[in-house]
Amino acid sequence: MEFKDYYDILGVSKTASQDDIKKAYRKLARKHHPDVNPNDPTAEERFKEINEAYEVLSDPEKRQKYDQFGKQWRQYERAGGQAQDFNWSQWYTQPGGGQSYTYTQVDPDAFEGMFGSGGFSDFFESLFGSQQRRTTRPKRGKDTEHTVQITLEEAFHGTTRTIQWEDGKRIEAKIPRGVQTGSRIRLKGQGGAGIAGGEQGDLYLVVDVLPHSRFSREGDDLRVQETVDLYTAILGGEITVNALDKPVKLKIPAESQNGRVFRLRGLGMPRLKNPQERGDLLVTIQIALPQNLSKEEKQLFEQLRNLRQKIGVE
Repeated sequence: MEFKDYYDILGVSKTASQDDIKKAYRKLARKHHPDVNPNDPTAEERFKEINEAYEVLSDPEKRQKYDQFGKQWRQYERAGGQAQDFNWSQWYTQPGGGQSYTYTQVDPDAFEGMFGSGGFSDFFESLFGSQQRRTTRPKRGKDTEHTVQITLEEAFHGTTRTIQWEDGKRIEAKIPRGVQTGSRIRLKGQGGAGIAGGEQGDLYLVVDVLPHSRFSREGDDLRVQETVDLYTAILGGEITVNALDKPVKLKIPAESQNGRVFRLRGLGMPRLKNPQERGDLLVTIQIALPQNLSKEEKQLFEQLRNLRQKIGVE
C-alpha cells in the first residue's frame, strides 16, 4: 500500500499542535467537500484523504503510532499494540538496493550473554511478553471516532454517509435530522477489532455542520437577515422570507426600525430527540435606503424634513 504522508495532506508540520491540525482540517474539508465541488470528480477522493489524515493526527495515540511506525502503524494497531505481530522487516535494509553488506559470525557464548540463556527469543519474551499471556483473555476492541461534514440542509432533512475501510468493507450510516456540530452517532461493533475473540469496539461519527451562506444557527434556532425597503419600513407592508424548507410571508409593521428582529415560531431546525418539533427562525430586517434620487425626489425629502422640524420632531 502506498504510504500517505498525513502531515503533507493537511499541510502542517510534524510538530503542529492539535489546534493547528484541527484548523487546517476544517479549512481543507470545507474547500474540498464534494457538495461544494459537484463538477470536480477528484473532490470526493481528496475529501476522503483529508478525513483519513485528520482521523489519525487528531487522535494523540494514533498519531504517536503513526509517527513511530509510519505506513505499518495500522498493522501494529490491529495487532492490539503487540510488538510480536508487527512487521519489523521495514526497519531493516533489504538486499538488492545497491549497498554492500558485511556479515559477522556471532559467538554463541557472546550471544547468550547478550540475550540470556534462551537466546534471542528470550530477549523478545522479556521485552514484549509472550503471545500466549497477552491473548489468553478476550479483550474488547477500542472505540474509534470519525469526523463527517454535512451541510445545514443535510442536518435539516437527515442524510447518509458511506464509510469505507482499507480492506474494502463498506457501511452506510444514517445521520438523523437535527444533528449539530459535535453530535456523536454510535455505530455498534464497527470500531477496533477485539483481541482473542473479544467483541469489536464501536465507531462514533462526530458531526461537523458546515457554515451556511444565509443562515446562522443557535441551538435549534436559525437566524437570517432580510432587506426591507424604506417605504415598507415606514408605511408597513409584507415581505417574503425564504426559510430553510419553504417561503413564508412576514408582515412588517409601520415605522419598523432598522435591526428589528421578528420571531417566526416553528421554522427553525428539527429537534434531534423529537424531529416533529422545531426551533424558531429569527429574522433581522435591514432597511435599504433609496439610491440615485431624482431632483424632485430630493425636494420631497427636504419638504418632509422641514415639516418634521416645524412640528418639533427630529
